[in-house]
Order: sequence, then structure tokens, then C-alpha cells
Amino acid sequence: MKNYKKFWKLGKKEFNTEIFDINKSGELVIKEGNYQYNAMDLIKKFGTPLEVTFPFVIERRLNDLFNIFNRYIKFYNYHGRFFYHYPMKVNQNKEFVLPIVSEGGNLEVSSANELWLVKKLWEQDQFNSKIRVICNGPKTTTYLGLISDLKSRGLHIVPIIEDEDELVYFTNLKSGKSIGDVGIRIDVDVKVKSHWDKKFNRFGFSAEEVLNMGKIKNLKMLHYHISSQVVQSKDLVLLLKAAIKIFIKLKKVNPALDAIDIGGGFAVPYEKKKLYPIDGVIKNIIKTLNETVAKESIEPPDIIVEWGRYLVAPAQITIFKVLHQKTIASGPAKKWYIIDGSFINDLSDTWALHQKWHVVPVNNMNAKKLIRVWLAGSTCDSDDKYTAGGHYILLPSTENLETGQYQYLAVFDTGAYQDALSSHHCLLSSPAKIIAQNGILALARRRETPDEVGKQFGW
Repeated sequence: MKNYKKFWKLGKKEFNTEIFDINKSGELVIKEGNYQYNAMDLIKKFGTPLEVTFPFVIERRLNDLFNIFNRYIKFYNYHGRFFYHYPMKVNQNKEFVLPIVSEGGNLEVSSANELWLVKKLWEQDQFNSKIRVICNGPKTTTYLGLISDLKSRGLHIVPIIEDEDELVYFTNLKSGKSIGDVGIRIDVDVKVKSHWDKKFNRFGFSAEEVLNMGKIKNLKMLHYHISSQVVQSKDLVLLLKAAIKIFIKLKKVNPALDAIDIGGGFAVPYEKKKLYPIDGVIKNIIKTLNETVAKESIEPPDIIVEWGRYLVAPAQITIFKVLHQKTIASGPAKKWYIIDGSFINDLSDTWALHQKWHVVPVNNMNAKKLIRVWLAGSTCDSDDKYTAGGHYILLPSTENLETGQYQYLAVFDTGAYQDALSSHHCLLSSPAKIIAQNGILALARRRETPDEVGKQFGW
């Protein structure tokens, strides 16, 4: 096996591994321009389990997104504008949110507490006055109060109407208490192959319901979000085609309507399989909108996307140590590798969504002998495991390790959702978290002590 870099699928844009490489010692390295981080050095300094976050990856991907959209807007002479709104639910950590805001991204929140974070940063003057915030999710009394408060301070904030009670609230506001611009969410009646393949969707209104509402006070935005990890790029455009038809009909009775928010859904290649290129998807989005508005002779709407997973998943890896191994009597894998973390706690989508991951060794990447393994976490739960969907993971054999040496592994693309879903099953501590940026390492979260974990449960 001569080309180890190719074997582990590193340095490949289509796998979101452009920044990863192997050094002469067979160790995983991360490249940031002329800076380089050796993953084994990080382990020696901070231990495991360890989350390593790369804000520079977020900045690069967001700038690429802006450049591609603006290039095709210019190419097709499309007269609408493009806005990116980051859905904070994907990862609310400050080291993820602030790089997005600094590069011109806007925000989308789904709860009163997320909006409270926006308020906190707003009061600290960390946001440009032109930042835009979309408010999704059920609008509690606290949530509505925050929306009103921030709106009165001059923040460009657009609440999205998602059910009948919210519709009544926003349309019945007296003129002196107007919340300003609002959006409305539709449940597009198009089924696509994806992770979120639900028979029933409780969010938003049907097209028929929205069109029967007539004029909606201060309506500026039509929003839909149909899925996560959409498998085929053509489905993203298919959804848009269905939504823009509703937009055109709705605009006839709501002339101020001027923006369409196509939500999320752009997939991440967790499984080391090539997915659709972002360039082609964006080209088809602009082309479709341009042809449609020209045919219908309407003003081109502004375009909003909320591709959160696409932006931040590749900006973090999670590193574990293999503590010991156990023989598997029968199955496609030969050994259990028991790690010093937990899939239920640290990578919850493994357990909740049966997520497949791109797993590579951190050391011994040039090992000639690889073994088929399954991974098990350190809790006493039988579901705390990763079997690659019942297949296996190839990792170096631990048989030839010298006394006191360990095998380490890295799980890629862990920047989306995992932190917010993390837990303390069996009272395990959360991984330490470090930030790597501009050649500098910063400790964002130290590993919890047993006493600190116990206090969270009243001890």
C-alpha cells in the first residue's frame, strides 16, 4: 500500500479532507496555509478524548459559498441578492458562530435561548448593525418578548410564522406594537431521499393553507426546510421549483414578498463517498430562479440558504484512544476496539441516527497490517458502539505496539450537532476541546473532573 494518503482519502475536496495529510512518521497532520498541526503532538499535550476545532475551515467554506453564489448571480444577470443564515442549532459554540459572523454570515435561531445569545452579543457590540436574524421554532412568550425587544433596538429580525397561533398573534398585533417584517413556513409536498425522511411533518403550513390565507400582514419571506442530508442534488432543485410556484401565487396578494429561504439539506460526505459538488447545485438554483421569474415577469426574490451542516461539520475532528481490544467470535469484523470516549455521549448521531463516519488512524497510518474492527465506547450500554452500519472499519493492528504505546483514531466531520446533543451517560466526562487557528492552540473546554460532572446531577 504505497499511497497511504489516497487510501485514507486525505487531501480531497470531495471528502472535505483538503487540510489533512500524513507525515513521514505515519501520523495525521492538519495544514492551515504554512501552519501545520501534528495530531500526535496535540494528544501528548491535551490527552484524549479530544475535540479539535478549526475556525479557518468555517471561514474558507463560507467565503467559497459567497463567491460561488455571487459568481452565478452575475453570470445569469440575476437581480436578487444572496444571504447566508447560519442555523445556530447546528453548533452554538462561540468558536463556530463568531467566525461566521465575522465573514458576513447572518443567523437563524430556533429558540428563546439561542436568541438570548444573539442579544448578549448584540449588547456587547460584537455584531455589525446590518446583521440579519431569522427566528424559527415555536414562539413562546419569552421568545416573542425577545423578538420584540431586539426589533425595537434596530436589529433586522424576521420571525417565521409556523402555526395557527403564531399567525393569529402576528396578524392581530396593533399598529403600535408591530413586529415588522415576518415570514411564513410552508411544508413543500415533495418527498426526497434523505436522513429526515418523515411521513408526517409538524412544521409549517401546506401550500393550500398558505394560499387560502390571502393577504398576510408584513409578509416578506417564504421559508421551507424539507430535509437533512439530501442524497441527490436534483432533489434540492426539485424542492425549489415546487416552492417558487407557491411564492409566485403568494406574491400576487402579498406584493412586499421578496425573499425565499430554501433552508438546509446540503449533504456532507460522512461515508467517504463522493457527493454532488456545491458549484453545480448553486448554478442550478440560480438558473432555475432566473428562468422562472423571467417567465412570470416578477421581481427576482432574494435567496437565503441555511446550509449549517455543510459549513461547520468539517471544522472539527474528535480523537479517541484505543484502550484495549476484544475478539469477535463471528461477524465481518475481527476485533472490538474499545475507546476512551463514548459514541452515545460524544457522537450522539451514531446512536440516534445510525450516522456513518469517516474514521482514520492518527498514528501508524502507514501500517502494512490492517484489521477489520468495530468500535465500542466506554459506557456499559450495548448501543454504545460504531459498526459502520454493520460492516467494519479498517485500522492498524495493535498487536505490534510496544509496551505503553496506544493506537489513536480520529473521527472526521464532527462539527455539526454533536456538542449540543452531548450527554454524560455513565457520568463520563466530555472530551476536552481545543481551537487551532493561525498556528495557535487555545483550550476552549478542559476535560471535566468527576466532581464537576457530579455537580451537574446534584452531588
